[in-house]
Amino acid sequence: MATFAKPENALKRAEELINVGQKQAALQALHDLITSKRYRAWQKSLERIMFKYVELCVDMRRGRFAKDGLIQYRIICQQVNVSSLEEVIKHFMQLSTEKAEQARSQAQALEDALDVEDLEADKRPEDLMLSYVSGEKGKDRSDRELVTPWFKFLWETYRSVLEILRNNSKLEALYAMTAHRAFQFCKQYKRTTEFRRLCEIIRNHLTNLNKYKDQRDRPDLTAPESLQLYLDTRMEQLKIATDLELWQEAFRSVEDIHGLMSLVKKSPKTQLMVVYYAKLTDIFWVSDSHLYHAYAWFRLFTLQKSYNKNLSQKDLQLIASSVLLAALSVTPYDQKHGASHLELENDKERNLRMASLINFTLDHKGESRETLSRSSLLMELINKGVMACVSQEVKDLYNMLEHEFFPLDLASRVQSLLGKISKLGGKLSSASSVPEVQLSKYVPALEKLASLRVLQQASLVYQSVKIETLSKMVPFFDFSLVEKISVDAVKYNFLSMKVDHLKGVVLFGNVDIESDKLSDHLAVLADSLSKAKKLIYPPVRKQSKLAENLNGLIETVSKEHRRLLARKSIIEKRKEEHERQMLEMEREEESKRLKLQKITEEAEQKRLAEEYIRREEQRIRREIEERELQEAQALLLEAQKGAKKKGKKPLLEGEKVTKQTLIELALSEQLKERQEMEKKLQKLAKTMDYMERAKREEEASLIEQAFQQRLVQEKIIHEREQLKEIELSRQHHAGDLQEKNRLARLLDNKVIFQQKIVDHRELEYNRLKKEKEDRINQIVAARKHEREMKRKMLFYLKSEEERLTRLREEEEARKREEEERRKKEEIERRAKLDAIAERQRQREREAEEKERLRREALLRRPTEPLHRPADPVSVPHPSEPVPAAAAAATPAPGPGKYVPKFLRERNEGPKGAPPEPDRWGRQDNRPTPSSDIWRSEERRSSFGGARTSSSSSSWSSSRPRGAP
Repeated sequence: MATFAKPENALKRAEELINVGQKQAALQALHDLITSKRYRAWQKSLERIMFKYVELCVDMRRGRFAKDGLIQYRIICQQVNVSSLEEVIKHFMQLSTEKAEQARSQAQALEDALDVEDLEADKRPEDLMLSYVSGEKGKDRSDRELVTPWFKFLWETYRSVLEILRNNSKLEALYAMTAHRAFQFCKQYKRTTEFRRLCEIIRNHLTNLNKYKDQRDRPDLTAPESLQLYLDTRMEQLKIATDLELWQEAFRSVEDIHGLMSLVKKSPKTQLMVVYYAKLTDIFWVSDSHLYHAYAWFRLFTLQKSYNKNLSQKDLQLIASSVLLAALSVTPYDQKHGASHLELENDKERNLRMASLINFTLDHKGESRETLSRSSLLMELINKGVMACVSQEVKDLYNMLEHEFFPLDLASRVQSLLGKISKLGGKLSSASSVPEVQLSKYVPALEKLASLRVLQQASLVYQSVKIETLSKMVPFFDFSLVEKISVDAVKYNFLSMKVDHLKGVVLFGNVDIESDKLSDHLAVLADSLSKAKKLIYPPVRKQSKLAENLNGLIETVSKEHRRLLARKSIIEKRKEEHERQMLEMEREEESKRLKLQKITEEAEQKRLAEEYIRREEQRIRREIEERELQEAQALLLEAQKGAKKKGKKPLLEGEKVTKQTLIELALSEQLKERQEMEKKLQKLAKTMDYMERAKREEEASLIEQAFQQRLVQEKIIHEREQLKEIELSRQHHAGDLQEKNRLARLLDNKVIFQQKIVDHRELEYNRLKKEKEDRINQIVAARKHEREMKRKMLFYLKSEEERLTRLREEEEARKREEEERRKKEEIERRAKLDAIAERQRQREREAEEKERLRREALLRRPTEPLHRPADPVSVPHPSEPVPAAAAAATPAPGPGKYVPKFLRERNEGPKGAPPEPDRWGRQDNRPTPSSDIWRSEERRSSFGGARTSSSSSSWSSSRPRGAP
């Protein structure tokens, strides 16, 4: 690997190698420079080197070298000057395209040059033998040798550029342009296989873009510019797919567009949506999905009417007529009758999927949900004003097929209307996405619908019809096709008929077999019995025991909820950390694998290239030797045959024959034979010239004499034919006069008969006219009555709705007043309870105050009789009732009950009172035994009211003990 001090030196070295014809060495030198880690800073000289590098890659058709170099150059200039990479890629694609076009033009010129009469004139024997062995034509060989390699290289160029530019937010426009050029390449040269691969490549790029959202320089699909570029690319893909008639790929493109729109959650431009629905109509029509085709047409009509201000009235009428005819083309019966549960589920999923593609919202919840159907579509057309825009012929056809009842002449009337409708259509002036609308494509489906309507109306009128009569009633098809149509209608329960070919009649009516009538009677009976049982014995609802277990449930639930949330956050953090670690490990493994794969592929490619070159050299050398040997043998055989015919001695008999010797001998012999042949031809030409001149001199007088005789004969024949014609004309004239005289007496009868016919037809016309006017008057009256009833019904419904609204408002006002009154009463009740509680607390405070005063009075008595143990105030007897004041002052708390501190202090009394002075004059502050007993008893009284009496008795009894 050569090293250069400056990149310019590598460019000069490459140009020197190119000038001496060593392009491979020059390419390798530039490749080593670009892939070297020494030159990682972008500079202008690197751009010139890349231009020369891609030129060499294109000249030598080295796609892999070009891809590696562009990837390295992207790393160099991604953050510095990304426009330089864009210029290099554009130059690379331009060179590849020019080379492919040049090879194609050369192949065309070679084909034109080879288009001569004598293909063997300037060809060598080697070329003739190769053409006979290979069996190829001139154009196929020229395409294989010149055009195909360059087209392969151009396709590889597009793929490499798309791979380099994917997931690059700074080169989104170049990526879109490359995709468009690749699409045009597939369209121009009808490359369907490459188009499918290209669609799959772009689809994988978008999938990876959504999968790895933490990549650097990743495009943001929420940006309007990026979204528009991606949508334009998918729309171009959809257009090319429909142009190439790849309908499956077109439907996948539609799904890609819908997925992109749902991914971004932003509605695209109206022009793109118009193209989207226009292509959907083509796809659904080709797939015989007439219902979805009609819905797509309806969405297209809505968009055109709402947003296309340049749409003329004629174009709007044509689009609306196409929408209505597409809706009428849908089969009028539901094909779900008798289907299995799995088929119904699949049909439901397909309807939801197609509805999302058409952007028609379906409510997939509830039993009476809206579905995609023919009846709902016709109601939508009527409600959205489509019927007001259609042409009169289409409107008449709709009324005749959907509302009129003409079982005998319905088909003939429809046939005349279909003849007019098939002539409608043409190019649209303002709707660019729908360049042309032809209504004639709906005629077969409408003829089938008319046949079904005739059979349906005939089944309501007749019980049996002859097959000949029914064939006349349906002039569109033969009876075999009518029978085939009726089979599907009977299968899906649209008709009830039976064909009896033995008697030649068609029977209408209920022709179900007995098992069909009894198939579900047990289920109906069970359902009815179940409803009756519920009415007689209503189910008893068990009262819930939930209220009994709700004491501590709220707190438990909140704690459990907080614990689960904490656990969930911990699990999510661990999961994210694990995913991040796994992603890093995968990236490292992928980079290692790619490096190892690249090294292995390069070594394998180098080995295969050397092996291929060696095998090609051996094959070419072997073919040349075999061809020379065969040519030498063929020339030897030909020379020997020529020598035997002429009686000459065989050429070079017994000597060693070489190719050059045989060619020289063959050429000399051919030259001699050609000279001899020319001499013979000159001699023969001179002889023929003399003979022809002598013959013409002798023939001149004989030709003149024969001409004169022919003139005389033709004159005689002409006069004879003239006389015969005159005589024949006279005879015809006389016969015509006699015929006129014979028929003159019938003239009066003819006039009388003619007058009778005219009078009869006039009476019939007047009668039919009167009947028609009566029928029209009846229809007008009926429709007037129907409108009047509809107006009354609407007025009644509106009045009823207003009454119900008024009642509902009054009920809500009454409920609000009741709620306010209840709240006011609740407030008053609480105020009363608070007042009662306050009075109760006041009484308790007064009772406590009285008890405190009583105790203080007892404590201040100087002398207390010692022989009063049964005093009811100091020591009450257990059997006697305790006074109210004493009971209120000394409440007895239950075991384990909490008593507040202030109540304990009140019950204990003033602890800090000074002790009573000793009667004998003791002035020491030492506590007496009686005081200790009193204090201990007072402490015990704080824990129970039962010891209050004992403490007071102990204190009173201890006083005399301290006396002298």
